[in-house]
Amino acid sequence: MTRSRARDVNVCGVTAAIAVIDGKWKTLLLWLLESGPHRPGELRRKLPGLTEKVLTQTLREMEEDGLVHREVYDVLPPKTVYSLTAFGRELSEALAPLSDWGHRRLDRLAEAS
Repeated sequence: MTRSRARDVNVCGVTAAIAVIDGKWKTLLLWLLESGPHRPGELRRKLPGLTEKVLTQTLREMEEDGLVHREVYDVLPPKTVYSLTAFGRELSEALAPLSDWGHRRLDRLAEAS
């Protein structure tokens, strides 16, 4: 799904929601940020395989979509902290039933093997 779908007002609600969380890292970042604010380095350590470039790009997209807040402190060395906005917390709450369904699906797959 392309980024332009996240701004398209002529799509169904589910498509609009999926466009905002589409990508390998966004749901994981939402999940991590649910526990509270994190610095970029903390997020990278908790998500092996996530490069600094992709982390920055993903967080910028999430900020543009109103899901995360970026706080930059005027100190040396520079300090940046990311946290969920109220809109981001609302999305996390909306995704909780989908997460529960996913866990039930994984349980069924495990039982079948």
